[in-house]
Amino acid sequence: MRDTSMPVAAMSIRRAESLQRTPATSTKLGERLNTGNLMSTNIETIAVKRNDGSDASLADYAGKVRLVVNVASKCGLTPQYEGLQRLYEEKRAAGLEVLAFPANNFKGQEPGTDAQIRDFCTTQYHVTFPLFAKISALGDDRHPLYTALVQAKPEAIGEGPFRERLKGFGIERENPADILWNFEKFLIGRNGQVVARFSPDVKADDPRLLAAIDAELAKSGRCQQ
Repeated sequence: MRDTSMPVAAMSIRRAESLQRTPATSTKLGERLNTGNLMSTNIETIAVKRNDGSDASLADYAGKVRLVVNVASKCGLTPQYEGLQRLYEEKRAAGLEVLAFPANNFKGQEPGTDAQIRDFCTTQYHVTFPLFAKISALGDDRHPLYTALVQAKPEAIGEGPFRERLKGFGIERENPADILWNFEKFLIGRNGQVVARFSPDVKADDPRLLAAIDAELAKSGRCQQ
């Protein structure tokens, strides 16, 4: 009579080992399933400073549609402040926040202190939307906020012509995902997801930007898509 005790025992051992591994496997699966929410969570909880030095984060504007813009006071695009202020006034009641982050990464076109930047914005362009402390949007010292934004949206809408224009001045990004210049725009939906990125020369009244903003404003709550 053939002895089958060893195979049965071996099968029992393998089954027991499989059951022991199940919790770990489930945990890893759960981690993978949750990664879809990590980007929005990270962006909203990254610490930043307001222009007055107080602590802040994008979570302070949770549930709003947010337009994040790296700004500068001595750039050819600086007059965009006027359009951004008008956009803010027109759509704030509907839930839009324009969040301005001064950066001096592009030919030193934002050299002032936070106090000087605030004075310039309020006196020259009557800015009332939130203004944050000076930040780095490019390079080895790039702020974590901009690292997260660039990772979320590596390409900007309408960037082709402006990228070519910069090449004419001998300016070319080694990493094409990097911020091109001042006044690049990231649109963050009510749910905390980065939904679009726009080239620096896409103005506040550009139909492409307005359509994207209106589409996000039409959505309600913070339900993940």
